[in-house]
Amino acid sequence: MSPASERLDSYFQAGSPLAGVLDGFSHRPEQLAMARLVVRAMDEERHLAVEAGAGTGKTMAYLVPALLSGQRVVIATATRTLQDQLYHRDLPVVSRALGRPAVVAQLKGRSNYLCRYRLARATAYPDELGRAGLRDLRAIGQWAERTVAGDVGELAGVPEGSPAWPLVTSTADNCLGGKCPNLEQCHVVAARRKAVEADIAIVNHHLLLADLTLKDDGFGRLLPGADVIVVDEAHRFPETAQSLFDVSFGSRALDDLLREAATEARQAGALSAPLESRMAAAAAASAEAAATVPAGGEPVALTAAPAACTAALGRLAEEIEGLGGALAAHAEASAGLARCAERAEALAAAAGRIAGWEALSDLAWAQSARAGFTVHMTPLDASRQIRELVEGQGCTWIFTSATLAVGDDFSHFSRRIGIEPLDTHRIDSPFDYAACARLYLPPGLPQPAAPDYTGRCVEAVAPVLQASRGRAFVLFTSRRALARAAELLAQGGHGHALLVQGTAPRSRLLEEFTRTDNAVLLGTSTFWEGVDIRGPALVVVAIDRLPSASPGDPLMQARLELIRRSGGDPFRDYQLPQAVLALRQGVGRLIRGYGDYGIVIICDPRLTGRGYGRTFLASLPPMPVVRTAGDACAFLAEKEGRQ
Repeated sequence: MSPASERLDSYFQAGSPLAGVLDGFSHRPEQLAMARLVVRAMDEERHLAVEAGAGTGKTMAYLVPALLSGQRVVIATATRTLQDQLYHRDLPVVSRALGRPAVVAQLKGRSNYLCRYRLARATAYPDELGRAGLRDLRAIGQWAERTVAGDVGELAGVPEGSPAWPLVTSTADNCLGGKCPNLEQCHVVAARRKAVEADIAIVNHHLLLADLTLKDDGFGRLLPGADVIVVDEAHRFPETAQSLFDVSFGSRALDDLLREAATEARQAGALSAPLESRMAAAAAASAEAAATVPAGGEPVALTAAPAACTAALGRLAEEIEGLGGALAAHAEASAGLARCAERAEALAAAAGRIAGWEALSDLAWAQSARAGFTVHMTPLDASRQIRELVEGQGCTWIFTSATLAVGDDFSHFSRRIGIEPLDTHRIDSPFDYAACARLYLPPGLPQPAAPDYTGRCVEAVAPVLQASRGRAFVLFTSRRALARAAELLAQGGHGHALLVQGTAPRSRLLEEFTRTDNAVLLGTSTFWEGVDIRGPALVVVAIDRLPSASPGDPLMQARLELIRRSGGDPFRDYQLPQAVLALRQGVGRLIRGYGDYGIVIICDPRLTGRGYGRTFLASLPPMPVVRTAGDACAFLAEKEGRQ
């Protein structure tokens, strides 16, 4: 038995040193149960997936074992919010309480750090920036003289969307890596060095996977020698992992390359008429390819796109390859030009691979955009690649989230990541949902395809919003429904402060919601997860319909066809589990702490009118169902009277 196992229970009991430093700490059998599972997985070097319901305290359930183990641990999250919480709050507090000092490092992607090489280039050639951008660039230059970490989050005075930031930060495409003349002063190098030397490193899913696949290898491996990798918010891990095996080409990436190549060539005195001609030819070929991609912004499978699209991609690949050769001829002039030549080679290879795509196990698809177009070749099933990635690390993987299973069934998650064997456990939430929540299923609503469906949903939800005095999230599966509901609620004169997604940044909307007494926030997928509002500020979560992927999504259609060809049932094996997990995320916004209470409203009549509705209902927290607005309002009145 490891030292962590021997002492574990005492840290989750009354009298624990954690009790004095963590607000609301108490003995939770569910939290201890999860911590024991984590320790066992570490001791026996077994991969683990554990679903921990809201209120379990899953963060502490893996942090305490991680600190006690003495092993090198990498923690990967899906959101920057959780990453910052772990680094700035949870780990320092727990480490001090346990008397287990640990070296902790937080590592973000390259674009989160100032690049001194690119700052010098942008300062020398600021022509493409407007007045506001130039003002931001000057502020960044002043900050660059005093910053130690180079984390762009330090500079609050320059907005995230400033056009100056892309010019002074790097990406995997344009970073010079070991050839950079500013390597000794590189903030990315310094951050990586700290991560490599740390006992616990905190990263995001994408950075972890990019490192494991050596796709972010400008400076070598970031996270070698990890004993344990904890993947929090793991319900989002399969999609992130699959995207890493995507081959893509974007006209914006080419535009960036052409702009930066011109700047580098001008700086090196290598901007000649032949090189300019090559750049113009690549730009013209890109415009020709863009004209073959169907307009409208919806993804279109190349099997449905005009044949001219693949032909134009082939010609584009040839022109970019020629540009790469012209840039390579000047590679000795500067490291920047050498890197531009490498980028051209990579873009030409991507466009060429997609142009030569044949339908086997991949889907090729294109999408138009206001600023150009993108084309992709995406694997329909990346489970084999993910399994090889995980098994190749020789360490223990622990996956955790509040939503990994459908009922007690983890097969949907385990199939998508391809890991065998994988120990799976589900730990129920300790919250007493029967006492603190009700599920209101409005009667008499039409099917979601009805033209007046959104209006009828608003009518059904309105009495509860009146009784709750706002303090509600109303969540939608489409922007069109959100816009219609916002219009109807504004016309209704209900007196609520309406906060509508798209009218302000997500963070600002959430801040406004928490400080406004009668706010109703209307949002789509971005508000279905990762939002943690506790207390009486949020007492209603309403959902317009059961979530499902867009029927026009070519990747979804191709995945379903692959399941069908393999003898499976696309609805049962993929669409239903995905929808159940998404609904659970949305419902999970309501009860976040022991003092919380409220109403979940799900308008979709299919929940009770279709057989598969039972699967959804069985996967939700055990909330008593009410079928009238009066009962829902009475429950709120009762709870408000006790507060």
